[in-house]
Amino acid sequence: MSTDTAPSTTPEAEVLPAGHAETAAAEPVEMDMGALLDLEAAQPGTLRRGEIVEGMVMGASPDGLIVDVGTKTEAVIPQNEMLSLGVDGAARLKAGDTVRVMVLQPSSAEGHAIVSLDRARGEEGWELLAERYESGAVFEAQVTGHNRGGILVNVEGVNAFVPLSQIDSVRRDDPEAVTQLANLVGHPIQLKVIELNRKRNRVILSERAAMSDFRRAQKDRILDELQEGEIRTGRVSSITDFGVFVDLGGADGLAHMTELTWERGKKARDLYSVGDEVQAFILKVDQETRKISLSLKRAQPERWDSTVNRYVIGQVLIGRVTKLMAFGAFVRLDGPVEGLIHISELSNRRIQHPRDVVKEGDVVPVKLVRIEKDRHRLGLSLRQARADAEAMGFGFDHDGHVIDYPDDVREQFGLPERAAGAAPKAEPRTAQEAIERAVARDPEPVSAFAHAFAQALENAESASTFTIPEAGVAAPGSQEIPGATADVPLAEDSGEAGSEPVAEALDGTDGAVEMAATTEDKIGDGEASPDQGEDARENAAAEGP
Repeated sequence: MSTDTAPSTTPEAEVLPAGHAETAAAEPVEMDMGALLDLEAAQPGTLRRGEIVEGMVMGASPDGLIVDVGTKTEAVIPQNEMLSLGVDGAARLKAGDTVRVMVLQPSSAEGHAIVSLDRARGEEGWELLAERYESGAVFEAQVTGHNRGGILVNVEGVNAFVPLSQIDSVRRDDPEAVTQLANLVGHPIQLKVIELNRKRNRVILSERAAMSDFRRAQKDRILDELQEGEIRTGRVSSITDFGVFVDLGGADGLAHMTELTWERGKKARDLYSVGDEVQAFILKVDQETRKISLSLKRAQPERWDSTVNRYVIGQVLIGRVTKLMAFGAFVRLDGPVEGLIHISELSNRRIQHPRDVVKEGDVVPVKLVRIEKDRHRLGLSLRQARADAEAMGFGFDHDGHVIDYPDDVREQFGLPERAAGAAPKAEPRTAQEAIERAVARDPEPVSAFAHAFAQALENAESASTFTIPEAGVAAPGSQEIPGATADVPLAEDSGEAGSEPVAEALDGTDGAVEMAATTEDKIGDGEASPDQGEDARENAAAEGP
C-alpha cells in the first residue's frame, strides 16, 4: 500500500530533485504592501511623493522650469513653486544649476513629475524663521506680491504676510496706498517676525518693528559719533509747523524754525521738501534725552559773512521791514542778512511800539551801528540815519514816518512812482520856516525858547510892536513868553513906530535862533543830547539882544 507524503519543510528538504525544483520556481510568491513599496523604491529612476531630491536645471518652458531629477522623464517646477527665489526667480537660474526640490506628483497627466523648490526650502525656512522669532533679529526679504491688506513675502520657501498697518513706508489713510503697495513688489525691505504658527501655516512680519529697531541701533551709533559744531550731510525726513526733521543716516535731528534760514517770514514748506539733501550744523547732542539739535542756516555761514564783510560801521543802508516786535523792528538788507532796529533807535521821540513809526513792508534807510559776527547779528538805527537820508532824498513826516523816496530807491524796491506834481520838500528859506520844520519834526526836544521866537515872528508879521523892558519886569498889558528872559508887550497900533524895535529884537536874536537850529541838527545826528541842546538855548537866551 502506497501513501502520498507532503514535502518536508525541514532544512534537509530544501535540496530537491531537479524536477521538483522547476515546479517550485513556477509557483507565485505572496508579498505584502510594504514590501511592494520598498521594491518600487529600490528600482532606479522612481520618484516618491514628498521626498526631496536634487536636480539639474535643463531650461524653461511655459509651465515653469524643466529639471532633470534622474528619471526617464524630466520634472517641472511651476512658477508658483519657486517664489522663494523672488519675483524674477526663474531668470536667476540657468541651465546647469543644481537645485533641491520636493516631489509633489511623481507623474502627471502630461507624463512628467511636478516638483517644488519652495517646499524643499520650506523645511529649512521654518527653522530659520523660528530662530529669528526667538532672537528678534531683523532680516531682509523681497516683496513677491500685494493685496489691499498688505504685501506678500517669501522667506526661504515659506510664504509670509506683512499687514498694511506694519508697513513703515505706506500710510493706511493714504488714498494711493494700493498703488504704493504695488510699487514695492520686487524690492527688498527690512522685516521682523512678530507672529509664527507652524500648525496654521501662519507667518506675520513687520517692517515697522524692523525699522524701529534699525533706527534705534543707528541712533546709538550716530549719537556716539556726532560732535557739536561739525557739519553733516542729511536728508529731510519730515516737515512740521515748528521745524524740519533731518535723517543723518539712521538718526533724526530737529532743525527749529529759527534755524532754517537767515531770512524771516519764510515757512519750512516754502524752503524744503521731504527727501531734499541738506547740510546740517550740529548745535547740540543730548545723550540723556537722545535728542539732536540742528541748524541748517549755520551750515552755510559764507553767504552771511561774505555779505556783511562789505559793510562798515556808520554806513547808511536801505532795507525792508520784515517783522515788528515789542522791542524793535527787523529789517532785511541783502540776501540772508537781517538786522534789528531797537525801539530806542526808531525815533527821537518816545514811542510805545515800533508800529508808531514803521510797519511791515516799509522801505527805510538805516545806519549800521553794530556788527556781531559771532552771533550773526546787526544793530541798526533809523533815528541816526535820518539826517543823511534827507540829504539822499528821503522825506519824513513829523512822526518820523518815511513819506518820500529817491527815484533810484523807488526803482530798486519796486515802489510806486511819485504822484504827478509832487516834489521833494525844499530847504527852509527863512528862520521861521526852519523853526517850524524843527518843531514839526521833533516836538519834544525843542525847548520853549524856539516856540517863543516862533510866536514872536508870527506877531511881527501881524505888525505888532515890541518893547523889551528890564529883565523880570512885566509891562502893563504885556504877554509873557515862557522860557525867555524878557517880556514882550504888544503895542496897540501898527504904525512905523513899532517897526524899528521889532527889527532890533530880531537882529539881537539871530544868533540865538541859529544856535538853536544848529543844536537841533546835532541832536538829530546823535552828536548832542537833548539836555545839551536845552542848555545851549538857555545860554543863548541869557545873552539876549
